[in-house]
Amino acid sequence: MAYSQTLARRGFWAGLSRDALALGAMVLALGLTIAISLCLGSHNIPLEETLKLVWLKLTGQEVDPLYRRSEVVLFAIRLPRILMAFLVGASLSLAGAAYQALFRNPMVSPDILGVSSGAGVGATLAISWGLPTLGLHFMAFVFGLLAVFLVLFVTHLVSHGKSLLVLILVGVVVSALFGALGSFVKYLSVDDQTLSSMVLWLMGSFAHAGSWPNVSVMALAFCLGGIPLWLTRWRINALAFGEEEAQSMGVGYERLRLVIIIGSTLLTASAVALCGLIGWVGLIIPHLSRFLVGPNFGRLCPAAVLGGGLFMLIVDSLVRVALPGEMPVGIVTSLVGAPLFIYILCLGRKTWI
Repeated sequence: MAYSQTLARRGFWAGLSRDALALGAMVLALGLTIAISLCLGSHNIPLEETLKLVWLKLTGQEVDPLYRRSEVVLFAIRLPRILMAFLVGASLSLAGAAYQALFRNPMVSPDILGVSSGAGVGATLAISWGLPTLGLHFMAFVFGLLAVFLVLFVTHLVSHGKSLLVLILVGVVVSALFGALGSFVKYLSVDDQTLSSMVLWLMGSFAHAGSWPNVSVMALAFCLGGIPLWLTRWRINALAFGEEEAQSMGVGYERLRLVIIIGSTLLTASAVALCGLIGWVGLIIPHLSRFLVGPNFGRLCPAAVLGGGLFMLIVDSLVRVALPGEMPVGIVTSLVGAPLFIYILCLGRKTWI
């Protein structure tokens, strides 16, 4: 008995050390990526100059007029865009991990309940009506929430909100409905410039979203949606045993499911409303995070946040530096995510990855 307990303790601490090492490596990679992203762009800034400007800003010292242009590029353009890319990637990845835990299905993505399709309708309507950027973000956010609330309402009418299968099926139907509405709005658009703006927004981009006000809004949404998920992490782990087993462990299943849906919807709707449709992040990154730290949501949560932010930051840096004309990030995430997901499927794992 004592020997088996000793082995169990060693296995626990070995797993904890491995997870801490993985998270530490992700933090190190994130810091390195941020440093590279700050330096590279249409106006390259040497690393030494970048570090000097950051130090002067942190200490409140006056910047030499010789570096005034670099200061504007660094703190008014690149830094808010980098923070926005990280927050959006982290939000989508965390929402995907939470939804996959709720539905006990690793194939679930953050837009399973129609939030992306709803946000797309709101954005296309705002563009067709000629609303300003703030109005576009507001319309996309509201319609994204409207789609999810419609899913919850119909599910309640059909099964009194107790069936996850009905919830998924209704989400598929509502997504198709809002997708058709978005296509109809684009069909009615007779202005080529308006139609082009709709298509570009639906591809997802940080080109016009990387501003300090948008970063503040996204950071607030990340806290409002992510903190409840973190605080209920042990209850989310109990969902792996099923609804009845979770309730026998003292977990309020209905309330927990509502918390997960509201928190994940807020994260996804905010990201989509500010930056457009960016796919595959919430589906792929939770998979890769589970490879590193396992399915324990207490460890998966920070891994998904770091992994999603790192992945999105790498993709955004790639489209800024390596590709001419700044291709929308949604295209690159699809080009990378789809083959990567096929590779994960080809691994042939029989366990819940």
